[in-house]
Amino acid sequence: MRRAKWILWAVWAIWACGEKPENAKLADALPAIWPDYVDVTIPAGIAPLCFNFADEDIDAMDVVIRGKKGGELHANGDWADLDDDQWQLLTSQNQGADLTVTVCTKKDGQWTQWRDFPIHVSPYPLDDYGLTYRRIPPGYEVGGNIGIYERDLHSFRERPLLTESDLPGRCFNCHTPNHANARELTLQIRGEGGGTLVQKDGRQRWLNTKTDSTRAAGSYAYWHPQGRYCAYAVNSVHQAFFTGPDDRIEAYHRFSDIVVLDTQTDGLLLSPLLQTDDLEIFPAFSPDGQWLYYSSSRPCRVPAEYEKVKCSLCRIAFDAEQRRFGLQADTLVNADSLHRSATQVRPSYDGRWLMYTVSDRSNFPVFQRDADLWLLDLRDGSTRPLDEVNSSDVESFHNWSSDSRWFVFTSKRTDGMYAQLFLASIDDEGRCTKPFLLPQRNPRKYYAELFDSYNVPDFTRHPVAFDVGEAQRQVESNERIQVKIMSN
Repeated sequence: MRRAKWILWAVWAIWACGEKPENAKLADALPAIWPDYVDVTIPAGIAPLCFNFADEDIDAMDVVIRGKKGGELHANGDWADLDDDQWQLLTSQNQGADLTVTVCTKKDGQWTQWRDFPIHVSPYPLDDYGLTYRRIPPGYEVGGNIGIYERDLHSFRERPLLTESDLPGRCFNCHTPNHANARELTLQIRGEGGGTLVQKDGRQRWLNTKTDSTRAAGSYAYWHPQGRYCAYAVNSVHQAFFTGPDDRIEAYHRFSDIVVLDTQTDGLLLSPLLQTDDLEIFPAFSPDGQWLYYSSSRPCRVPAEYEKVKCSLCRIAFDAEQRRFGLQADTLVNADSLHRSATQVRPSYDGRWLMYTVSDRSNFPVFQRDADLWLLDLRDGSTRPLDEVNSSDVESFHNWSSDSRWFVFTSKRTDGMYAQLFLASIDDEGRCTKPFLLPQRNPRKYYAELFDSYNVPDFTRHPVAFDVGEAQRQVESNERIQVKIMSN
């Protein structure tokens, strides 16, 4: 009897989910879907772009996706729950061509067919395996339910690499692979019992990067392409809170210098040009390793003078063979001329572009609602805001795919509170496509139940190998390799 009931239920479920549109009324409007995947450009093989309808009171939704080069995919139910294998086949078959999406919705017994819209499948592949990122509740406390995660870009698989439950009470951040090579990575644990992890080929080494000659341990890291050196900012980060309704928080640094760690000798390379009374922050090596980019701002009495904090974008030469810096620093984007602040520079790995964040103030733009992404062409020095990418809310924390054809960034455009991950592509002329939100199986449910912001995303060419047990053992032992100062 129970078996018969189960069969009847299964037959009913198949019939209900398979309800097809009949006598649909044509609407001269695009469907109000969430996320907004209308007219986006995606790489073939990305995880399926499942979506919901904005009106939660609809009875059913029917979606048909057809490829210009052939192939078709059909989904029917409460949302566009696209089959993984069919989606992968359809996008691969239509690389460099368009998909046409037809959406029908049923409400109060009436079907409506909305205007078709395209999804463009880029000719540029995205061969990197996935993304790493930190998820953190925007609660402004030290520590908390922080986690570093890895996401397979070609499916919905996410796995934790290190979470607060692994290291209770610890605040860890600034996890950084080397140019999408996850076999070389670093991260920093702040506060008491903190330390800097340098991992190569699975071997963890935990260092104390604070010395008598430096004012703090390393953070905000970036690898030299050869993998021997890693640049860090040494600083202290603080928070101040607004009492009015418009702004919530201001994060700022009382000081910041830049050092370079030689991972073979555990020595710090210093330059007087990177240890000034100004605040030097957010280092990034050029892909040929010959330049170190960074931001620099004049010292201010923060938090009282928080509006005066404006960063210029600078660079200094670096000789990896001689282990020394250049004797002068160049200014690429002048804060006085721009009347704004330029931070978080990230060079594309093909050596063509510099992407950076611009805001009216601050050397920590994550909380600046006017923060936008800008692009500098290293061939001619021209720079512009990425209007095709930016929104009316925060854009920051960007990084390049290993082939420099795609980039990821965080944005609070969805609700003004939570930073989420968006991806876009760039062509040879620096034109960028409409960004799309990182796909999830049921996006409305997933993002409504996730009380985390994403930050510090980066691409990885392959899965990260990380031994959590070894990290627990070494962190809790408080055994750290003490770095030493080396002359420039």
